[in-house]
Amino acid sequence: MLDCKSEQALTSHIEDILAFYAPNVMDEVNGGFHQNYYDNGDIFEPGKKHLVSSTRMIFNYCKAYQHFQREEDLQRIEHGLVYLLTRHWDEERQAYNWLLDANTPVDQTNHAYGLAFVILALATCVKTGLNKAEIPLYQAWEILNERFWQESDGCYADEASPDWSTLGTYRGQNANMHCCEALLIAYDATKDKAFLKRAYTLAKTFAVEKAALTQGLIWEHYHADMSIDWEYNKDDPKNLYRPWGFQPGHQTEWTKLLLILHRHQPESWMVERAQALFDSALNLCWDEENGGIFYGHAPDGEICDSDKYFWVQAESLAAAALLAKATGNDAYWQWYEKIWAYCWSAMIDHTYGSWFRVLTADNKPYNNEKSLAGAKCDYHTQGALWEIIEQAL
Repeated sequence: MLDCKSEQALTSHIEDILAFYAPNVMDEVNGGFHQNYYDNGDIFEPGKKHLVSSTRMIFNYCKAYQHFQREEDLQRIEHGLVYLLTRHWDEERQAYNWLLDANTPVDQTNHAYGLAFVILALATCVKTGLNKAEIPLYQAWEILNERFWQESDGCYADEASPDWSTLGTYRGQNANMHCCEALLIAYDATKDKAFLKRAYTLAKTFAVEKAALTQGLIWEHYHADMSIDWEYNKDDPKNLYRPWGFQPGHQTEWTKLLLILHRHQPESWMVERAQALFDSALNLCWDEENGGIFYGHAPDGEICDSDKYFWVQAESLAAAALLAKATGNDAYWQWYEKIWAYCWSAMIDHTYGSWFRVLTADNKPYNNEKSLAGAKCDYHTQGALWEIIEQAL
């Protein structure tokens, strides 16, 4: 098994992930990146482009270029950036198209989640040295605040109609969590304290204030007045962005974000909450029989979705390593090694490369679709591994 505490070994694994995408990643017909891959790397639905994957793949190649300084990665960043700013961006609506098919918009709903990843991608471009990304970065930041920010609630609303005339009543932690993530990256790239201040507010709102109402964990769904919505998507527990139940992967993702926030603006509650969220998630949702972390649990602690998702394992890896570094507690390195051993044995495809997207409780793939537009482009895996390399080892 790969040495999970070796920077060289983890970097080599990232290169293996990148190698899976490399032969087919550039869409020379439609522009941008191909986003739908079978296990063997073949492409399906070549024209389908999701804003979330378009932005996340820019991040992937920015991080690759930062570390490897390969000209082909810089070309891929440029290629993806052009597509983001000319195809996803809609000048007339002053908005980003959520979903495209052969460059025709098929869903123009405006999502705070989408703007979060636009900010994340553009900020990472700025960090990489592409200064032309700075103007659209601040433009996206302005749109996010003008259209979605709810000052009295300390959070962002989730979605608006394509013409911006109607703001939806749903409020969710997931979009706000990724806004927090994006703003931390934007602060790192620009040193603009406005980004850090807002990231701090979001962390306080969800990891402290709202979590105090729900057993110390972070619930997913809220009404327009930010009261808890216990029923939202209860009949749709596998919803891609808004699943029902407590999500252990989101508890550990908040762990990671709280520890990043702590690096920039250290306050003791950040580490305390990070530990509590991680400990609860792993104690409740680690599968002692088959290994890995289950996808979701009900308010009473019962597992409500026993699938194993790649991003849950990846984010929990990073959280464990950062906690070990922040606290000096060796128990978190033990969790890190345990999660890594599971990923190596079950989640990583040693035949074709990359990670499987989702497995059954007993670690069987559901199909031969490795990556999907909006659902997976190995952003979580690479991002988590880079965080471990840069901050924990």
